[in-house]
Amino acid sequence: MSSLVRLAQLGLVCLSIAGNALCAGGIFTFPLISPALATHLKLTQPQLTTIVLAGMVGQYPFAAIVGKCIDKYGPWACSLIASILFSSSFGSFSLEIAKTADDVLQPSASSFQRLTVFFFMAGLGTVFSYFSALFAASKNFPDYIGVASGATMALFGLSPLFLSVIASTFFTNPDAGLQVSSYLMCLAVLVGLVNLCGAVILRSSKKSVQDREESGAETSQQVQDVEEPDERAPLLPGKAPTATIDVSTVDEGATVVDLLKNRHFWVLVMITLLVCGACEMIMSNTGSIVLSLPQSSNPGMKVTSFQRSGTDVATSAQVRLLSLANTISRLFFGPLADYISPVASYLPSGERAFPRQHFISRVAFLSLSSMLLAITLFSVQLNVRTQADLWLLSVGTGMTYGTTFTVLPSIISSIWGLSNMARNFGILSYAPFIGTPLFSYLYAFVATSHAPDNGICQGASCWRFTFWVATGASIVAFCGSLYLWREWKGRL
Repeated sequence: MSSLVRLAQLGLVCLSIAGNALCAGGIFTFPLISPALATHLKLTQPQLTTIVLAGMVGQYPFAAIVGKCIDKYGPWACSLIASILFSSSFGSFSLEIAKTADDVLQPSASSFQRLTVFFFMAGLGTVFSYFSALFAASKNFPDYIGVASGATMALFGLSPLFLSVIASTFFTNPDAGLQVSSYLMCLAVLVGLVNLCGAVILRSSKKSVQDREESGAETSQQVQDVEEPDERAPLLPGKAPTATIDVSTVDEGATVVDLLKNRHFWVLVMITLLVCGACEMIMSNTGSIVLSLPQSSNPGMKVTSFQRSGTDVATSAQVRLLSLANTISRLFFGPLADYISPVASYLPSGERAFPRQHFISRVAFLSLSSMLLAITLFSVQLNVRTQADLWLLSVGTGMTYGTTFTVLPSIISSIWGLSNMARNFGILSYAPFIGTPLFSYLYAFVATSHAPDNGICQGASCWRFTFWVATGASIVAFCGSLYLWREWKGRL
Protein backbone atom coordinates (compact mmCIF):
# COMPACT_ATOMS: atom_id res chain seq x y z
CA MET A 1 0.00 0.00 0.00
CA SER A 2 2.82 2.36 0.88
CA SER A 3 4.41 1.69 -2.51
CA LEU A 4 1.17 2.71 -4.25
CA VAL A 5 1.03 5.91 -2.23
CA ARG A 6 4.63 6.59 -3.14
CA LEU A 7 3.90 6.02 -6.83
CA ALA A 8 0.85 8.28 -6.69
CA GLN A 9 2.89 10.98 -4.99
CA LEU A 10 5.64 10.63 -7.58
CA GLY A 11 3.01 10.90 -10.32
CA LEU A 12 1.77 14.17 -8.84
CA VAL A 13 5.34 15.43 -8.65
CA CYS A 14 5.83 14.59 -12.34
CA LEU A 15 2.64 16.46 -13.26
CA SER A 16 3.75 19.45 -11.20
CA ILE A 17 7.19 19.50 -12.83
CA ALA A 18 5.65 19.23 -16.29
CA GLY A 19 3.09 21.95 -15.51
CA ASN A 20 5.71 24.38 -14.22
CA ALA A 21 7.98 23.82 -17.21
CA LEU A 22 5.18 23.97 -19.77
CA CYS A 23 3.72 27.21 -18.38
CA ALA A 24 6.98 29.04 -17.61
CA GLY A 25 7.53 30.60 -21.05
CA GLY A 26 4.90 33.33 -20.98
CA ILE A 27 7.40 36.09 -21.70
CA PHE A 28 8.36 34.38 -24.97
CA THR A 29 4.85 34.98 -26.32
CA PHE A 30 5.48 38.73 -26.33
CA PRO A 31 5.48 38.74 -30.17
CA LEU A 32 1.77 37.87 -29.96
CA ILE A 33 0.93 40.98 -27.93
CA SER A 34 3.42 43.49 -29.35
CA PRO A 35 1.28 44.43 -32.42
CA ALA A 36 -1.60 45.34 -30.11
CA LEU A 37 0.71 47.42 -27.89
CA ALA A 38 1.87 49.28 -30.98
CA THR A 39 -1.61 49.97 -32.35
CA HIS A 40 -3.65 50.32 -29.13
CA LEU A 41 -1.16 52.00 -26.77
CA LYS A 42 0.79 53.67 -29.61
CA LEU A 43 4.11 52.46 -28.20
CA THR A 44 7.17 53.00 -30.38
CA GLN A 45 9.54 50.23 -31.44
CA PRO A 46 12.25 51.28 -28.92
CA GLN A 47 9.62 51.19 -26.16
CA LEU A 48 8.44 47.73 -27.24
CA THR A 49 12.05 46.56 -27.31
CA THR A 50 12.63 47.93 -23.82
CA ILE A 51 9.59 46.07 -22.44
CA VAL A 52 10.53 42.70 -23.93
CA LEU A 53 14.18 43.14 -22.92
CA ALA A 54 13.06 43.75 -19.34
CA GLY A 55 11.53 40.27 -19.39
CA MET A 56 14.45 38.60 -21.20
CA VAL A 57 17.09 40.30 -19.07
CA GLY A 58 15.16 39.55 -15.87
CA GLN A 59 16.18 35.90 -16.21
CA TYR A 60 19.95 36.38 -16.14
CA PRO A 61 21.17 38.43 -13.14
CA PHE A 62 19.21 36.54 -10.48
CA ALA A 63 20.00 32.95 -11.48
CA ALA A 64 22.57 32.60 -8.68
CA ILE A 65 20.10 33.90 -6.08
CA VAL A 66 17.43 31.49 -7.30
CA GLY A 67 19.96 28.65 -7.09
CA LYS A 68 20.70 29.51 -3.46
CA CYS A 69 16.98 29.56 -2.74
CA ILE A 70 16.72 26.06 -4.24
CA ASP A 71 19.64 24.79 -2.13
CA LYS A 72 18.36 26.27 1.13
CA TYR A 73 14.59 25.84 0.93
CA GLY A 74 13.90 23.48 -1.97
CA PRO A 75 12.09 23.75 -5.34
CA TRP A 76 8.70 24.30 -3.67
CA ALA A 77 9.77 27.76 -2.41
CA CYS A 78 10.75 28.87 -5.91
CA SER A 79 7.45 27.60 -7.26
CA LEU A 80 5.59 29.67 -4.65
CA ILE A 81 7.57 32.81 -5.48
CA ALA A 82 6.97 32.19 -9.21
CA SER A 83 3.23 31.96 -8.57
CA ILE A 84 3.21 35.36 -6.87
CA LEU A 85 5.38 36.99 -9.54
CA PHE A 86 3.44 35.59 -12.50
CA SER A 87 -0.01 36.40 -11.10
CA SER A 88 0.89 39.96 -10.15
CA SER A 89 2.90 40.76 -13.30
CA PHE A 90 0.59 39.34 -15.98
CA GLY A 91 -2.51 40.51 -14.10
CA SER A 92 -1.18 44.05 -13.76
CA PHE A 93 -0.09 44.05 -17.41
CA SER A 94 -3.61 43.05 -18.44
CA LEU A 95 -5.26 45.75 -16.32
CA GLU A 96 -2.88 48.41 -17.66
CA ILE A 97 -3.92 47.60 -21.23
CA ALA A 98 -7.63 47.36 -20.37
CA LYS A 99 -7.78 50.79 -18.75
CA THR A 100 -6.17 52.55 -21.74
CA ALA A 101 -8.68 54.30 -24.00
CA ASP A 102 -8.99 53.11 -27.59
CA ASP A 103 -8.60 56.63 -29.00
CA VAL A 104 -5.23 57.42 -27.41
CA LEU A 105 -2.99 59.35 -29.82
CA GLN A 106 0.32 59.49 -27.96
CA PRO A 107 2.09 56.83 -25.87
CA SER A 108 1.94 57.38 -22.12
CA ALA A 109 5.39 57.52 -20.49
CA SER A 110 4.05 56.35 -17.14
CA SER A 111 2.15 53.47 -18.72
CA PHE A 112 5.26 52.41 -20.64
CA GLN A 113 7.33 52.45 -17.43
CA ARG A 114 4.77 50.34 -15.57
CA LEU A 115 4.57 47.80 -18.40
CA THR A 116 8.37 47.52 -18.33
CA VAL A 117 8.36 46.80 -14.59
CA PHE A 118 5.56 44.25 -14.95
CA PHE A 119 7.39 42.38 -17.70
CA PHE A 120 10.60 42.41 -15.69
CA MET A 121 8.67 40.74 -12.86
CA ALA A 122 7.41 38.14 -15.35
CA GLY A 123 11.00 37.45 -16.46
CA LEU A 124 12.03 36.96 -12.85
CA GLY A 125 9.09 34.62 -12.35
CA THR A 126 10.28 32.62 -15.36
CA VAL A 127 13.63 31.73 -13.83
CA PHE A 128 12.00 30.83 -10.48
CA SER A 129 9.46 28.55 -12.18
CA TYR A 130 11.97 26.97 -14.55
CA PHE A 131 14.51 26.27 -11.80
CA SER A 132 11.84 24.76 -9.55
CA ALA A 133 10.87 22.29 -12.29
CA LEU A 134 14.43 21.49 -13.34
CA PHE A 135 15.86 20.82 -9.90
CA ALA A 136 12.74 19.06 -8.64
CA ALA A 137 13.19 16.63 -11.55
CA SER A 138 16.88 16.07 -10.79
CA LYS A 139 16.26 15.53 -7.05
CA ASN A 140 13.32 13.17 -7.49
CA PHE A 141 15.03 11.03 -10.14
CA PRO A 142 18.71 10.90 -9.11
CA ASP A 143 19.28 7.61 -10.96
CA TYR A 144 18.01 9.09 -14.24
CA ILE A 145 19.17 12.66 -13.83
CA GLY A 146 20.06 13.18 -17.49
CA VAL A 147 16.73 12.01 -18.86
CA ALA A 148 14.75 13.82 -16.12
CA SER A 149 16.45 17.16 -16.69
CA GLY A 150 16.38 16.72 -20.47
CA ALA A 151 12.63 16.10 -20.49
CA THR A 152 12.10 19.19 -18.34
CA MET A 153 14.18 21.31 -20.71
CA ALA A 154 12.22 20.04 -23.69
CA LEU A 155 8.89 20.91 -22.02
CA PHE A 156 10.20 24.39 -21.23
CA GLY A 157 11.16 24.78 -24.88
CA LEU A 158 7.59 23.86 -25.85
CA SER A 159 6.07 26.40 -23.46
CA PRO A 160 5.72 29.24 -26.02
CA LEU A 161 4.03 26.80 -28.42
CA PHE A 162 1.58 25.63 -25.75
CA LEU A 163 0.70 29.16 -24.64
CA SER A 164 0.37 30.43 -28.21
CA VAL A 165 -2.11 27.64 -28.93
CA ILE A 166 -4.17 28.84 -25.95
CA ALA A 167 -3.99 32.40 -27.29
CA SER A 168 -5.05 31.50 -30.83
CA THR A 169 -7.73 28.99 -29.80
CA PHE A 170 -9.54 30.84 -27.02
CA PHE A 171 -8.62 34.53 -27.32
CA THR A 172 -8.31 35.26 -31.04
CA ASN A 173 -11.31 36.81 -32.80
CA PRO A 174 -11.53 36.40 -36.60
CA ASP A 175 -12.28 40.13 -36.99
CA ALA A 176 -10.47 41.88 -34.13
CA GLY A 177 -7.47 39.59 -33.69
CA LEU A 178 -5.98 38.63 -30.32
CA GLN A 179 -7.79 39.89 -27.21
CA VAL A 180 -4.57 40.79 -25.43
CA SER A 181 -6.00 41.86 -22.09
CA SER A 182 -8.07 38.68 -21.71
CA TYR A 183 -5.15 36.48 -22.77
CA LEU A 184 -2.81 38.06 -20.22
CA MET A 185 -5.39 37.70 -17.46
CA CYS A 186 -5.71 34.03 -18.40
CA LEU A 187 -1.92 33.69 -18.07
CA ALA A 188 -2.04 35.36 -14.65
CA VAL A 189 -4.62 32.86 -13.39
CA LEU A 190 -3.36 29.73 -15.16
CA VAL A 191 0.36 30.09 -14.51
CA GLY A 192 -0.22 31.38 -10.98
CA LEU A 193 -2.37 28.36 -10.07
CA VAL A 194 0.00 25.87 -11.70
CA ASN A 195 2.95 27.16 -9.70
CA LEU A 196 0.90 27.44 -6.52
CA CYS A 197 -0.10 23.78 -6.86
CA GLY A 198 3.55 23.03 -7.54
CA ALA A 199 4.55 24.67 -4.27
CA VAL A 200 2.12 22.43 -2.36
CA ILE A 201 3.01 19.21 -4.20
CA LEU A 202 6.77 19.73 -4.17
CA ARG A 203 6.63 20.67 -0.49
CA SER A 204 4.81 17.45 0.37
CA SER A 205 7.31 15.41 -1.62
CA LYS A 206 10.30 16.78 0.28
CA LYS A 207 10.29 14.07 2.94
CA SER A 208 10.00 11.22 0.45
CA VAL A 209 12.97 12.61 -1.45
CA GLN A 210 14.98 12.68 1.76
CA ASP A 211 13.97 9.07 2.49
CA ARG A 212 15.13 7.95 -0.94
CA GLU A 213 18.40 9.80 -0.45
CA GLU A 214 19.02 8.09 2.89
CA SER A 215 18.14 4.64 1.55
CA GLY A 216 20.34 5.13 -1.48
CA ALA A 217 23.40 6.72 0.08
CA GLU A 218 25.75 5.38 -2.58
CA THR A 219 23.61 6.71 -5.43
CA SER A 220 23.22 10.06 -3.72
CA GLN A 221 26.98 10.35 -3.32
CA GLN A 222 27.38 9.76 -7.03
CA VAL A 223 24.79 12.45 -7.78
CA GLN A 224 26.56 14.91 -5.49
CA ASP A 225 29.76 14.38 -7.45
CA VAL A 226 28.01 15.61 -10.60
CA GLU A 227 27.18 19.23 -11.28
CA GLU A 228 23.47 20.12 -11.22
CA PRO A 229 22.11 20.28 -14.78
CA ASP A 230 21.07 23.51 -16.38
CA GLU A 231 19.09 24.41 -19.46
CA ARG A 232 21.97 23.63 -21.80
CA ALA A 233 23.18 20.29 -20.32
CA PRO A 234 23.49 17.13 -22.50
CA LEU A 235 20.26 15.14 -22.49
CA LEU A 236 21.48 11.56 -21.98
CA PRO A 237 24.01 10.11 -19.51
CA GLY A 238 27.07 8.37 -20.85
CA LYS A 239 28.25 4.77 -20.59
CA ALA A 240 31.27 3.25 -18.90
CA PRO A 241 34.59 4.93 -19.77
CA THR A 242 36.67 3.26 -22.45
CA ALA A 243 39.57 5.60 -23.22
CA THR A 244 41.63 7.87 -20.99
CA ILE A 245 43.50 11.11 -21.52
CA ASP A 246 45.87 13.13 -19.38
CA VAL A 247 44.02 15.32 -16.89
CA SER A 248 46.79 17.91 -16.99
CA THR A 249 45.21 19.36 -20.11
CA VAL A 250 42.27 20.60 -18.01
CA ASP A 251 42.57 23.91 -16.18
CA GLU A 252 40.56 22.60 -13.22
CA GLY A 253 41.75 25.11 -10.61
CA ALA A 254 41.45 28.27 -12.70
CA THR A 255 40.32 31.30 -10.70
CA VAL A 256 38.02 34.00 -12.07
CA VAL A 257 41.09 36.12 -12.81
CA ASP A 258 42.75 33.21 -14.62
CA LEU A 259 39.58 32.67 -16.61
CA LEU A 260 39.36 36.32 -17.63
CA LYS A 261 43.01 36.27 -18.70
CA ASN A 262 42.41 33.27 -20.97
CA ARG A 263 42.07 34.37 -24.61
CA HIS A 264 40.17 31.19 -25.48
CA PHE A 265 37.48 32.05 -22.95
CA TRP A 266 37.04 35.49 -24.50
CA VAL A 267 36.67 33.94 -27.95
CA LEU A 268 33.95 31.69 -26.52
CA VAL A 269 32.29 34.75 -24.95
CA MET A 270 32.38 36.51 -28.33
CA ILE A 271 30.73 33.55 -30.07
CA THR A 272 27.99 33.35 -27.43
CA LEU A 273 27.40 37.11 -27.49
CA LEU A 274 27.08 37.31 -31.27
CA VAL A 275 25.08 34.15 -31.94
CA CYS A 276 22.74 34.17 -28.93
CA GLY A 277 22.36 37.96 -28.99
CA ALA A 278 21.21 37.85 -32.62
CA CYS A 279 18.86 34.92 -31.96
CA GLU A 280 17.22 36.53 -28.94
CA MET A 281 16.82 39.76 -30.90
CA ILE A 282 14.83 37.86 -33.53
CA MET A 283 12.83 35.95 -30.91
CA SER A 284 11.94 39.17 -29.08
CA ASN A 285 10.88 41.06 -32.20
CA THR A 286 9.07 38.36 -34.16
CA GLY A 287 5.76 40.22 -33.81
CA SER A 288 7.02 43.46 -35.33
CA ILE A 289 8.93 41.59 -38.05
CA VAL A 290 5.69 39.86 -39.07
CA LEU A 291 3.81 43.15 -38.87
CA SER A 292 6.31 44.80 -41.22
CA LEU A 293 5.45 42.43 -44.07
CA PRO A 294 2.26 42.12 -46.14
CA GLN A 295 0.10 39.03 -45.97
CA SER A 296 0.22 38.64 -49.76
CA SER A 297 2.74 39.31 -52.50
CA ASN A 298 0.96 42.55 -53.46
CA PRO A 299 3.72 45.15 -52.93
CA GLY A 300 1.25 47.93 -52.22
CA MET A 301 -0.65 46.07 -49.53
CA LYS A 302 -0.50 47.51 -46.01
CA VAL A 303 -1.43 45.95 -42.69
CA THR A 304 -4.68 47.62 -41.65
CA SER A 305 -7.02 47.02 -38.76
CA PHE A 306 -9.30 44.63 -40.64
CA GLN A 307 -6.26 42.51 -41.55
CA ARG A 308 -4.98 42.32 -37.99
CA SER A 309 -6.49 38.92 -37.26
CA GLY A 310 -4.49 37.41 -40.11
CA THR A 311 -1.32 39.07 -38.82
CA ASP A 312 -1.94 37.72 -35.31
CA VAL A 313 -2.36 34.22 -36.72
CA ALA A 314 0.88 34.58 -38.71
CA THR A 315 2.74 35.78 -35.60
CA SER A 316 1.39 32.87 -33.57
CA ALA A 317 2.55 30.46 -36.26
CA GLN A 318 6.08 31.89 -36.18
CA VAL A 319 6.24 31.64 -32.37
CA ARG A 320 5.22 27.99 -32.62
CA LEU A 321 7.85 27.28 -35.27
CA LEU A 322 10.53 28.92 -33.14
CA SER A 323 9.50 26.87 -30.14
CA LEU A 324 9.39 23.59 -32.06
CA ALA A 325 12.72 24.17 -33.79
CA ASN A 326 14.35 25.13 -30.48
CA THR A 327 13.01 22.03 -28.73
CA ILE A 328 13.67 19.55 -31.55
CA SER A 329 17.25 20.79 -31.97
CA ARG A 330 17.90 20.21 -28.24
CA LEU A 331 16.42 16.71 -28.38
CA PHE A 332 18.37 15.86 -31.56
CA PHE A 333 21.75 17.54 -31.15
CA GLY A 334 22.07 16.77 -27.42
CA PRO A 335 22.17 12.97 -27.87
CA LEU A 336 24.07 13.32 -31.15
CA ALA A 337 26.79 15.38 -29.46
CA ASP A 338 26.94 12.88 -26.59
CA TYR A 339 27.42 10.06 -29.08
CA ILE A 340 29.94 11.47 -31.57
CA SER A 341 31.63 13.96 -29.21
CA PRO A 342 31.40 12.32 -25.77
CA VAL A 343 32.39 14.41 -22.76
CA ALA A 344 35.23 12.96 -20.73
CA SER A 345 34.54 11.92 -17.13
CA TYR A 346 36.97 11.81 -14.19
CA LEU A 347 38.46 8.56 -12.86
CA PRO A 348 39.63 7.99 -9.26
CA SER A 349 43.21 7.94 -10.58
CA GLY A 350 42.88 11.58 -11.62
CA GLU A 351 42.70 10.82 -15.33
CA ARG A 352 39.77 11.61 -17.61
CA ALA A 353 38.05 8.97 -19.69
CA PHE A 354 35.93 9.12 -22.83
CA PRO A 355 32.89 6.82 -22.51
CA ARG A 356 32.91 6.04 -26.27
CA GLN A 357 35.05 6.57 -29.31
CA HIS A 358 35.50 10.27 -30.01
CA PHE A 359 34.77 11.26 -33.62
CA ILE A 360 34.78 15.07 -33.76
CA SER A 361 35.36 18.09 -31.56
CA ARG A 362 32.27 19.39 -29.73
CA VAL A 363 33.23 22.87 -30.99
CA ALA A 364 32.02 21.66 -34.40
CA PHE A 365 28.46 22.15 -33.14
CA LEU A 366 29.23 25.83 -32.47
CA SER A 367 30.56 26.09 -36.01
CA LEU A 368 27.39 24.45 -37.30
CA SER A 369 25.06 26.76 -35.36
CA SER A 370 26.86 29.98 -36.31
CA MET A 371 27.00 29.03 -39.99
CA LEU A 372 23.35 27.99 -39.90
CA LEU A 373 22.43 31.43 -38.55
CA ALA A 374 24.48 33.16 -41.27
CA ILE A 375 22.82 31.10 -44.02
CA THR A 376 19.37 31.70 -42.51
CA LEU A 377 19.76 35.47 -42.32
CA PHE A 378 21.28 35.67 -45.80
CA SER A 379 18.43 33.60 -47.25
CA VAL A 380 15.85 35.77 -45.50
CA GLN A 381 17.31 38.85 -47.16
CA LEU A 382 16.89 37.28 -50.59
CA ASN A 383 13.67 35.29 -50.29
CA VAL A 384 11.33 36.72 -47.65
CA ARG A 385 8.66 38.97 -49.14
CA THR A 386 5.47 38.07 -47.21
CA GLN A 387 4.53 36.92 -43.72
CA ALA A 388 4.26 33.30 -44.87
CA ASP A 389 7.92 33.33 -45.97
CA LEU A 390 9.15 33.94 -42.42
CA TRP A 391 9.08 30.22 -41.57
CA LEU A 392 12.69 30.08 -42.75
CA LEU A 393 13.74 32.69 -40.19
CA SER A 394 11.85 31.00 -37.34
CA VAL A 395 13.17 27.50 -38.02
CA GLY A 396 16.76 28.61 -38.56
CA THR A 397 16.80 30.83 -35.47
CA GLY A 398 15.24 28.15 -33.25
CA MET A 399 17.71 25.50 -34.39
CA THR A 400 20.68 27.82 -33.92
CA TYR A 401 19.59 28.85 -30.44
CA GLY A 402 18.86 25.30 -29.26
CA THR A 403 22.06 23.81 -30.67
CA THR A 404 24.29 26.50 -29.19
CA PHE A 405 22.91 26.27 -25.67
CA THR A 406 22.97 22.45 -25.78
CA VAL A 407 26.76 22.17 -26.14
CA LEU A 408 28.09 25.19 -24.21
CA PRO A 409 28.10 23.64 -20.69
CA SER A 410 29.91 20.51 -21.83
CA ILE A 411 32.55 22.59 -23.61
CA ILE A 412 33.13 24.59 -20.44
CA SER A 413 33.41 21.46 -18.27
CA SER A 414 35.80 19.80 -20.72
CA ILE A 415 38.19 22.75 -20.84
CA TRP A 416 37.95 24.19 -17.32
CA GLY A 417 36.78 21.16 -15.37
CA LEU A 418 33.74 20.35 -13.25
CA SER A 419 34.63 21.90 -9.89
CA ASN A 420 33.84 25.46 -11.03
CA MET A 421 31.55 24.65 -13.94
CA ALA A 422 28.52 26.53 -12.58
CA ARG A 423 30.60 29.60 -11.83
CA ASN A 424 32.26 29.57 -15.23
CA PHE A 425 28.98 29.06 -17.05
CA GLY A 426 27.43 31.86 -14.99
CA ILE A 427 30.16 34.22 -16.18
CA LEU A 428 29.62 33.11 -19.77
CA SER A 429 25.86 33.70 -19.45
CA TYR A 430 26.51 37.44 -19.26
CA ALA A 431 27.44 37.31 -22.95
CA PRO A 432 23.81 37.08 -24.18
CA PHE A 433 22.89 39.45 -21.35
CA ILE A 434 24.99 42.03 -23.22
CA GLY A 435 24.47 40.84 -26.79
CA THR A 436 20.68 40.75 -26.74
CA PRO A 437 20.23 44.46 -25.87
CA LEU A 438 22.87 45.47 -28.43
CA PHE A 439 21.15 43.69 -31.32
CA SER A 440 17.64 44.49 -30.07
CA TYR A 441 18.20 48.23 -29.83
CA LEU A 442 19.95 48.23 -33.20
CA TYR A 443 16.81 46.65 -34.63
CA ALA A 444 14.54 49.08 -32.76
CA PHE A 445 16.28 52.25 -33.89
CA VAL A 446 16.66 51.08 -37.49
CA ALA A 447 12.95 50.22 -37.60
CA THR A 448 12.05 53.58 -36.06
CA SER A 449 14.15 55.45 -38.61
CA HIS A 450 12.09 53.86 -41.43
CA ALA A 451 8.69 54.34 -39.80
CA PRO A 452 6.35 57.27 -40.52
CA ASP A 453 5.62 59.74 -37.73
CA ASN A 454 3.96 57.88 -34.85
CA GLY A 455 3.40 54.92 -37.18
CA ILE A 456 4.40 51.29 -37.63
CA CYS A 457 7.39 50.47 -39.81
CA GLN A 458 6.41 48.68 -43.02
CA GLY A 459 8.59 46.74 -45.42
CA ALA A 460 11.87 44.83 -45.36
CA SER A 461 13.76 48.07 -44.74
CA CYS A 462 12.63 47.78 -41.09
CA TRP A 463 15.05 44.92 -40.48
CA ARG A 464 17.31 44.61 -43.56
CA PHE A 465 20.30 46.53 -42.16
CA THR A 466 20.05 44.79 -38.77
CA PHE A 467 19.97 41.39 -40.42
CA TRP A 468 23.03 42.22 -42.54
CA VAL A 469 24.88 43.18 -39.36
CA ALA A 470 23.73 39.94 -37.69
CA THR A 471 24.86 37.96 -40.75
CA GLY A 472 28.32 39.48 -40.49
CA ALA A 473 28.37 38.81 -36.75
CA SER A 474 27.51 35.13 -37.25
CA ILE A 475 30.33 34.79 -39.81
CA VAL A 476 32.74 36.29 -37.26
CA ALA A 477 31.43 33.78 -34.70
CA PHE A 478 32.00 30.97 -37.20
CA CYS A 479 35.61 32.05 -37.67
CA GLY A 480 36.03 32.17 -33.88
CA SER A 481 34.72 28.61 -33.58
CA LEU A 482 37.24 27.41 -36.18
CA TYR A 483 40.00 29.04 -34.13
CA LEU A 484 38.86 27.24 -30.96
CA TRP A 485 38.48 23.99 -32.90
CA ARG A 486 42.14 24.19 -33.86
CA GLU A 487 43.38 25.39 -30.45
CA TRP A 488 41.46 22.75 -28.50
CA LYS A 489 42.21 19.84 -30.83
CA GLY A 490 42.26 16.59 -28.86
CA ARG A 491 40.89 18.14 -25.67
CA LEU A 492 37.13 17.80 -26.28
